[in-house]
Formats: sequence, structure tokens, C-alpha cells
Amino acid sequence: MSRMAAGAGPQEMRAKSPWLFIPSLYFQQGLPVILVQQFSVLLYKKLGVANEQILLWTSLLAWPWIIKMLWGPLVDLTSTKRSWVFSMQVAIALALVALALAVKTKVFFPLTLGILLVLAFLSATHDIALDGYYLIALKKNEQAFFLGFCSTFFRLAMVFCTGALVIFAGLWEERGVATVDAWRRTLFVGALVYGVLVAYAGWAMPIAAEDKPALAPSKDFAPAAYFEAFKTFFAQDKAIAVLLFILLYRFGESMVWKTSGLFMLDSRAAGGLGFDTVQTGAVLGSAGVVALVLGGMLGGMAVARFGLRRCLWPMAIMMHVPNLMYVWAAYAQPGTGSMYFIVAVDQFAYGFGLASYMVYTMYICQATRFQTSHYAIVTALMAAGAMLAGILSGYLQNQLGYFWFFICVCVLTIPGMILLNFIPLEQAPVAAT
Repeated sequence: MSRMAAGAGPQEMRAKSPWLFIPSLYFQQGLPVILVQQFSVLLYKKLGVANEQILLWTSLLAWPWIIKMLWGPLVDLTSTKRSWVFSMQVAIALALVALALAVKTKVFFPLTLGILLVLAFLSATHDIALDGYYLIALKKNEQAFFLGFCSTFFRLAMVFCTGALVIFAGLWEERGVATVDAWRRTLFVGALVYGVLVAYAGWAMPIAAEDKPALAPSKDFAPAAYFEAFKTFFAQDKAIAVLLFILLYRFGESMVWKTSGLFMLDSRAAGGLGFDTVQTGAVLGSAGVVALVLGGMLGGMAVARFGLRRCLWPMAIMMHVPNLMYVWAAYAQPGTGSMYFIVAVDQFAYGFGLASYMVYTMYICQATRFQTSHYAIVTALMAAGAMLAGILSGYLQNQLGYFWFFICVCVLTIPGMILLNFIPLEQAPVAAT
């Protein structure tokens, strides 16, 4: 604000390097998502909620990310993307404080679920605005270059939430702090970190001249303009195959992502690994950090070098094969050393394999003035797949146990891979020259 007052115009602000704001913004995008969908699973487990109830209710919290397509056009049509991003970040920080305060109440389960639902709505709106801001604030060549880093820093938020924060809670437990107080303190730490990043974002995000409503409100803000965003997306070539592909491609991986923490915390008698809180946080949060970064970077480089069409199948296979290691882990019930290796390999393969999927989803949203709205639809379909995977996970794990559950995970990766044969790729980006 002070720089603008001193006479710095939009072009000067736009000249800021993406390195100043892309890493922190996508870490901020990931933090509330991971906290709602995965950290909450571990929190409720430690507070004594049953597995099936945990997986059911935390999966249903994905609804805001599914229906965000309904208000995606409103973000496109009103205000600037930068304003939307910053205002949602302020609201998310306040919601995190409210969540920490609610954990110790007598009605903590319904109350915290309600706050998490609000947090999910705020996060979903933030996602819409940030993805639109990304397409506006970066040049075309920058978009391709930073795509892998966006995914990496989003996933590093997972490392922070399910790693560092869980370890903090475990260390406080080991020092004699009551479980509920330990996790309450941890939530305050998360709120503090996010609040500091909000203050930083207010300074770091450039003001781009292109950042304005997609349509002129005085002339074009009408129901017809709103529905055009949906019509143009669902009218694309082979729309059904595209929708099913987006919905199902990550189905198996989403099941593993939702249950891996429960698998480590559950007792060996229950088919789990019997890890304590610190061990679980260390495995989930630290084992795959370097592997994740390398996987995401190498995946983006591979797509840029060899082209999307040549990378889709190899990357799909690499992304899903590590699920077989969880089948072995459920059978052998190994110690922490083996799980460090399994999580590292899984995260490297996920980061590497996800690159082609994300490039494809961005590619199908580019040929329209409703880029933000179309990408909101895409990510909503992703969230719908993750929600269905989570709900199914709770039922299958409860009925079958962990070993047969992970067998089912491997089987359920197949439909999404089959759909690779049916999605349109005629105009997909080719190898770099």
C-alpha cells in the first residue's frame, strides 16, 4: 500500500518476480485444504472418534470444493482476483483461531465440524481466486515453468500439517500435556503461521493491470453471462470422457491419502502399525519432503521436454504402482524404517505422475474467457472424486480391514487409467523443440 502511495504504478508492481509470491500463496492454498481433509482425521482419531465416523464426516467436508463451481463465475465477474485472494486469507486465519478455541468444548465434534465446513467454503473460494490470479499475474511461459512448484508448495503444506504440526502435538503429549490441550496448542501454531503469511501476501502479491472482472458489470453481468461459463465447459469435445477422467484418475491415490494416517495410528491388533503420534507425524511429514520436491520438479520438466501425450501413460503407471507397497505394509506390518521408504517413494511418484494430469486440466481450460470458472469446475470434479473416495474408504476399511482395503485401492486405480484412451489429446502440448 505504501509503495502505491509513493507512486508505484501497476506495471512496477507487476514486475515483481513470481518467486516472491507463488511459493507462499500455494502453501497458503494447501494449508486449509490439508487441515480440513487430512489433519482433522488425525485430530479426531486422537480425540477418540471412531474410524468410520471420521472418514464419513471429514469426507463430506469436501462438498464446498465440489460445489464451488456454482460461485466460480461470480469470482470471475466481480472485483479483482487479488482482492478475493487476500480477503479469503484473512477470513481463513480467523477461522483457524476459532477452530483452536472450539476443540476443548464439550460439544467439540459437531462444533469443530461446523467450523471446518466454514473453513472449507472459504478455502474453496480462495482456490478459485488464486488459480485465476495465477493465470493473470504470470506470463504464459511462467505459467508452465511454475506449475510444478505450485504443486510442490501445495504438497509442502501437507508436510507442515500432517508432519510438523502433528509432531508438535506428539511432543506436547510426551511432556504430559493432555491430548486435547496438545492439539489445541498445535492449532494455534497453525493459525499463527498462516496469519504471518497473510501479512506477507498483502505485500508480495503484485497488482496486475490484467486483473479485472472478466465482464463489464454495467453491461454484461446477467444470468446469460453466468450460465455461459458452464455451457462452454460442458460443450467441449468428448466432455463425458473428460469429466469421468477428472473424477476418477486420482481415486485410488485419494483413498490412500485419506487413510494412511489412520493406518499408522491404529493398533497392530486392528491391522494397523501401532505408531505413536510423533512417529506418525515424522513419517507423513518428513519422509517424502525431498522426494516430493524432486518428483514435482522432474515431472514438470518431463512434460515440458517430451510433451503431454507422451507422458500421460508412463506417469499414470508410475503414480499408481506405489499403492502396491501399502498392500505389503498391511500384510507385513513393518516398522518406521520401511514406512519412511514407502512414503518417500509414494510421494515422489505422486509428484512426478501428477504433473501430466495438472497440465492436462489447465490445457482444457485455456481456450475461453472463463478460465477461472472452467478451472473451478475442474477442481470441483477433483474434490468430488476425493470425497467419494474418502466415504468409500471408511466403509471398505471397516468391513475388510487394511489388507483387503489396499487391494481394493489398487483395483480402483484402473478405471481412471482406462479413460486415458478416450480423452481428447489432439491439441495437447507436444514436446519442446
